[in-house]
Amino acid sequence: MKKDVIIIGAGASGLMCAIEAGGRGRSVLVIDHSERIGKKVLVSGGGRCNFTNRDIRPENYISSNLHFCKSALSRFTPDDFIAMLERHGIKYYEKEARQLFCAGSSGDILEMLNKELCEAGVEVRLQCKVEDLKMDRLFSLATSLGTFQSESLVIATGGLSYPKLGATDIGYKIASQFGLKVNSLKPALVPFTLNPQDLKVVSELSGVSINASVSCKGKEFRGDILFTHQGLSGPAVLQISSYWNPGEEIVINILPGLDAHEFFLARRQGRMEMRNLLSEFLPKRLASIWCGLYIQSKPVNQYSDKELGAIARQIHNWTIIPAGTEGYNTAEVTLGGVDTNELSSKTMEAKKVPGLYFTGEVVDVTGQLGGYNLHWAWASGFAAGHYV
Repeated sequence: MKKDVIIIGAGASGLMCAIEAGGRGRSVLVIDHSERIGKKVLVSGGGRCNFTNRDIRPENYISSNLHFCKSALSRFTPDDFIAMLERHGIKYYEKEARQLFCAGSSGDILEMLNKELCEAGVEVRLQCKVEDLKMDRLFSLATSLGTFQSESLVIATGGLSYPKLGATDIGYKIASQFGLKVNSLKPALVPFTLNPQDLKVVSELSGVSINASVSCKGKEFRGDILFTHQGLSGPAVLQISSYWNPGEEIVINILPGLDAHEFFLARRQGRMEMRNLLSEFLPKRLASIWCGLYIQSKPVNQYSDKELGAIARQIHNWTIIPAGTEGYNTAEVTLGGVDTNELSSKTMEAKKVPGLYFTGEVVDVTGQLGGYNLHWAWASGFAAGHYV
């Protein structure tokens, strides 16, 4: 079978690319080894699909080339995706940090994409595994469902995160096969694991959540932190994990909205014990364990000003060196990927291989938490769909 365009990967970017290419009158085939389309879309946002963010900026992305994403993001905005939702009568709502979610479920997004695929005349073959790929004037794919040929080939295979949903490294292998550079990969937006000494303390706090700020190498995020039986999780931790490398420390401010030193001085004459005073702002279990770890809890009026200053600094600068992360099994995305210098930022086409395109997570563009990664998938797929 010959098509104008073959897209490997029935995720967000591949489906968007197919819809746009099909809408231009191109004959399009989407193949995927899974049994259904959009499996990661389905689990996004806890099943409600955090499909974009109202505040999409290049600064929300990590890449070896910070300018690469600008072109695609400027041509497909949050309003463009919202317009598609509204055409299909899908309700949505906004949460904190300008995140947008479906009012119903992620299934509504998949149903919309299915309708758009049908209207664009796109053919989809699922449970179709690529066995071999060659190029001689046309791209030729030997698959478990037969051989397919095309003028344009789009690699929209995603990253290594969520292997239980079928994630593989096929996209990176194809890039390497055609001589394209693939930048080093690592799990991102992922919980931290801790060394035994820190874990002994933190595991006693398992299930406790606080609002805090976490920083690493000058980057800082404020949000909820969740103590787990393995280490640290929660939105602020997931955010900073994308900027962290093994051996580096993270700094946690457990009272980010308060000048602890000034507060202590204001209560200087009080007889309340420090752990009870901290319990006014922190969960009692955290206040008690933290005091047991770092200070001798006693009435506030028994501390010197110097001691109060030291306690305040410790509260605002709790320093931990994570042992590692939980890896790709729980990572939301893969950081790294096909080097953006190998691709056209306008078309997503490989500069060395005419007709070969890469979109979505397989590319070295990684978004922060909050709808940014799905939006990159939509935008990069849209960009490629206009040129394949």
